Amino acid sequence: MTNKLWILSLALITTIVLNAKVGRSDTGNVDRQTCSYNGIPLFGKIEIVESSGDIAVQIVDSFPDLNVKVVENFPDECGKWEFVDSFPDFTVEFVESSADIDIKFVDSFPGIP
Repeated sequence: MTNKLWILSLALITTIVLNAKVGRSDTGNVDRQTCSYNGIPLFGKIEIVESSGDIAVQIVDSFPDLNVKVVENFPDECGKWEFVDSFPDFTVEFVESSADIDIKFVDSFPGIP
């Protein structure tokens, strides 16, 4: 009986581990531990471009990968973006579908929800 309980426990733990979302957002595109997408930190000075942006971004109302707060200074924390016209940390292209990440603009509590 003890052997069967051990096997059942091991199977349950394996299932939980395999289904866990370790360090990733809902879409799996944002690294929660480093607040980055493909090595690009998701904070800093951002330039909006019409095409070929570093990250394709879709604005959503619910279930975002990242909550973004627009700031005028010190975009040095996860989800804080300062929009600039030159010398960006990375560029974004706003799209309606096939986005790399989904964002929601917020007034407070930027970062990964």
